[in-house]
Amino acid sequence: MRLVFAGTPAAAIPTLRTLARQHEILAVVTRPDAPLGRKRVLTPSPVAQAAEDLGLPVIKAARLDDEATGRIAALRPELGVIVAYGGLVREPLLSTPEHGWINLHFSLLPAWRGAAPVQRALIAGDPELGVSVFQLVPALDAGDLFATRSVPLQSDANADFALDVLAHDGAGLTAEVIAGIENGTAVAVPQEGEISLAPKLTLEDGLLDWTLPVEAVYARFRGVTPEPGAHTTVAGTRLKLIEARPADAEPLSPGEIAATKQALLIGTATTPLEVRRVQPAGKAPMNATDWWRGFRAPAQEGSAQEGSAQTGSTKAGDDTIRAGA
Repeated sequence: MRLVFAGTPAAAIPTLRTLARQHEILAVVTRPDAPLGRKRVLTPSPVAQAAEDLGLPVIKAARLDDEATGRIAALRPELGVIVAYGGLVREPLLSTPEHGWINLHFSLLPAWRGAAPVQRALIAGDPELGVSVFQLVPALDAGDLFATRSVPLQSDANADFALDVLAHDGAGLTAEVIAGIENGTAVAVPQEGEISLAPKLTLEDGLLDWTLPVEAVYARFRGVTPEPGAHTTVAGTRLKLIEARPADAEPLSPGEIAATKQALLIGTATTPLEVRRVQPAGKAPMNATDWWRGFRAPAQEGSAQEGSAQTGSTKAGDDTIRAGA
């Protein structure tokens, strides 16, 4: 089929590559170059770079306005395919291709309509994740479904890993739907079930609440890793958690920090979270115990009290050092 593909992040690349092997991609629509890194160097989107590697023409547009619509309409596509483009497709562009547009979405719709479905599903502790391909309509992720598929994931998968798995599985599902559209066998049915929304994450979404059970704390950690990042405060200083998992250890009070030889333990409402790598504000990621030794060094001068032989120092003066404080 003659396709126009719209996408921006790396998660859209598996579908682009799969479709480029099977169909004629008339153009790839993606967001404009964006400043990245400390030096804010203008950098093409991952999809733009992949399209260049595939030798495909690229249309860079911050939004699908009249100009972008005209350029796409001139190509006379049979179908539009969108995967995490980052902008809305409105009329008349929505009806420009003969078969309209289909969208690969990284949730089991109608669950988690919106920009961050994988992250929100992980934070909520959903027992399964999946992908959906639906007919694009003006309302947010509300079109009729061509296909859905549950995707098994490891219990420790974070948002980045989960999205990569879903992106590859979703590429195959999208190709199957397009084959059905091409031969006239594809059927789309209305979405059924409870609707939930998945707005874009903010920095505040990464703040861990140590008064919750460890399962809830770990679910949020997975959902916000690597972006916007799980974080807490220790003695008023922000600390990002890079690598963590539930610990098989005796309970600590919520937010209380204890050190073993290999990791830090932070108390929750149930059992502790084990933290192995952290990133202090303004510094590079480091081993959690190395950070802890450096953090405690000033407090240990003449006033530190030793904890048990198993956990090491957990107090500075008479005050327990806690995360979230």
